[in-house]
Amino acid sequence: MSHDLEDLRAIYCERPQKMLPSTVFWRLAEDIPHFLVWTLMILSVTVPLFLWWVLTSISLISPLFLPSPSQVLGAYQRLLASGDLQSDIAFSLFRVSVGFLLVAVVSIPLGLLMGAFASVRALLEPIIGIVRYIPASAFIPLLILYLGVEETSKIMLIFIGGVFFNTLMVMDAVKFVPKELLESAYTLGAKNRQVLVQVIFPFILPTIIDACRVNIAGAWNLVIVSELVAATEGLGRRISVAQRFLKTEEMFVSLIVIGLIGLAIDLFFRLLLRVVCYWTVD
Repeated sequence: MSHDLEDLRAIYCERPQKMLPSTVFWRLAEDIPHFLVWTLMILSVTVPLFLWWVLTSISLISPLFLPSPSQVLGAYQRLLASGDLQSDIAFSLFRVSVGFLLVAVVSIPLGLLMGAFASVRALLEPIIGIVRYIPASAFIPLLILYLGVEETSKIMLIFIGGVFFNTLMVMDAVKFVPKELLESAYTLGAKNRQVLVQVIFPFILPTIIDACRVNIAGAWNLVIVSELVAATEGLGRRISVAQRFLKTEEMFVSLIVIGLIGLAIDLFFRLLLRVVCYWTVD
């Protein structure tokens, strides 16, 4: 009799598992097979393109509002042949590169000091906490007034938009450095400078790269905003001019190029993380 009860209990316990089987797609916090990863990635691109093609093929929306893929491809080839697209990309990339380089040069050591020394944190965190909530685009009129419409104002806009967030993210990363690691360094006779440079900085370097990868997206957005307002070259300027003359296909070209460049920048930082901090990558 006891054996029969145990068998029934086992069947009852197994029944929910059979009714709700786990699938590969819905694995919680687990990896999925590579073929499924690539399949989903391809679908994420091809499905929107297919829907775009269908909508324009059945003439459901006017080409003035939604040009067809062939029209956008033609505009891309035209801008490429004239050299305008290459020039716009070069100007936008230059502004982002210089502006975010300044962000990294200032925010990384500043965040390191704020995270390591409570006195520096108490001195700077309140003012940074206030300024970072002011939208960077709100500084555009002042930057134009102070610096004009040349490159300096656009680079400074990128700097203002990224330096505060990057500083706080680096500062927060220092908090996760194990106390035992610091105590061991001091026990071996290390000074504050050595602990900062040889212990804390290498430990948080992967987080710094991730923070830069996240915040450079904001820099890329800000350069487009600045070019929409006041610029003679750049992808943002190309969108503004195309809108003025109702060249929707050129606007789509610029938007797609902006997205592809952003993806390339993101992949670059991922590669940098794998190369520089290879020990953190599974």
